[in-house]
This record gives sequence, C-alpha cells and structure tokens, in this order.
Amino acid sequence: MIHIGTYIEQFINWLTLHFGALFQVIKVVVESVVNAVEWTLMFPPFYVVIALIAFLAWKRTGWGLMLFTLLGLTLIWGMGYWAQTMATLALILSAAFIALLMGIPLGIWAAKTPMAGKLIRPVLDLMQTMPAFVYLIPAVLFFGLGKVPGAFATVIFAMPPAVRLTTLGISQVPKDIVEATRSFGATPRQLLFKVELPLALPTILAGVNQTIMMALSMVVISAMIAAGGLGEVVLKGITQLKIGLGFEGGIAVVILAVILDRITQSFGPVKKINA
Repeated sequence: MIHIGTYIEQFINWLTLHFGALFQVIKVVVESVVNAVEWTLMFPPFYVVIALIAFLAWKRTGWGLMLFTLLGLTLIWGMGYWAQTMATLALILSAAFIALLMGIPLGIWAAKTPMAGKLIRPVLDLMQTMPAFVYLIPAVLFFGLGKVPGAFATVIFAMPPAVRLTTLGISQVPKDIVEATRSFGATPRQLLFKVELPLALPTILAGVNQTIMMALSMVVISAMIAAGGLGEVVLKGITQLKIGLGFEGGIAVVILAVILDRITQSFGPVKKINA
C-alpha cells in the first residue's frame, strides 16, 4: 500500500510547526485587508452603496443592468441579508485581488519562459481539479477558522484562470510585432509593458472575470470554516433543512454573481453587454 496522504500530512504538519509565525503574520495582513474592504462597504448607508454600484453598472453596460442592480440589491436588503452580502463581496474582492496579484506575474513568467510554463501547467491542473473541500484542511491548520482560511482556499481555487489566460494573451501577441519592436531597440521591459501587455489586455481581462466568478463559487464552501457571508445562510438552509432560507441565500448569491459578471465583462473588448 502506498499512503501518499501520510506524507502530505507530515509535510503540512512540518510547515505548521516551523512556519507558524509566518502564517500568523499572513493571517493578520489578510484579515486586515478583508475587514478594511468590508468596513468600506458597510460604512455608507445601504442606499448609497446600491446607488454607486448601479451607477457603475449604467456607465459600463447601460440601463438594463442598472435596473437589475437597483432591484436586485434592494431585494437583498429587503430580505435582511445586506450585511452578509457585503461580507461576501469583501471576501470575493480581497481573494480575487490576491489571486490576480500572484496569477498575472506567474502567467507572464510562464509565457516568457517555456520551462516555467511546463512546470506551472500541471500545478494549475492540480489546483483546478482537486476538490475544493480539500483546500479547507491545510487552510484551517495554517490559519484556524474564520475569513482568512476562506480567503486562502478561494485564492488557490480562483487563481488558475488568471495564470492561464495571461499566458495565453502574451503568447498570442503577433511575432512580427514583437520582432519589429525589438528591431527598434526596445528593452524587454518596454516590450512587455508597452506592447505585449496592451495587446494581451482583452484576454487578461477575461481572466480577471473568470477569477472573480470562481471566487464567488467558493462562497458556500468557505462558510464551512466560519468564513461567514451568504455562504453561511445557504449552509444553514442545507444543514437545518430550511428550504426557504437556502433559496433566499441562493437568490442573493445569484444576484451578486450576475452584477459582478456583467460589470467585469464590460471591461473586456465588448463594452456593451445586454443585461
């Protein structure tokens, strides 16, 4: 019998024992970021936040999504889940930001270095195909219960699209444009920031959209380790067999997902999206 799990468990325990102080620092930093974003969303009155998000939806996509945003967020407030929705949004935005902060540079590295691409690709396959519940175990061991392990698991689950689509975007930049830029004496830094990234931006923005949507899909799973938010509402509905409660939480998640999806899509090559 080959017990791979035993060796992985020993490795996780070794990390916890020798890098416990580092994990505590990471926990404090990430928790501070999530709490700061949540405080920012909760500080203004709910109608101000709704108006700002609706205005953004109108500017980016048009009247359709603006009306959906107004009605949808007002419905969430009316059902009494405004605080949980803002907690979920704060966790999603924080985790997506961390995932993009790490994922985009990794995607650029994978596109620029073939060996790095070959090494990163199977790791991304593992991150995408491993059941998301498995990520919760080391997350709890490293950071305990709460928002931080939820953010940790969400980052792992949501980062692969950012890496893959950044790599794809950089790789699809026409070779003749790259060669022409080099022939004019551009440095590698100038080539990256003034040619490759601008041309790859639509594909990278698609990765941003997918990263945010995959982060949202971790809402209910993260609630299992006390991350709170709308996932906790849905989880209570499941564990307590309260159908109405579960559906209300699910409807709030769907409304938030549609708003985030349409707004982030609008930053891509297609500016107008029918709501």
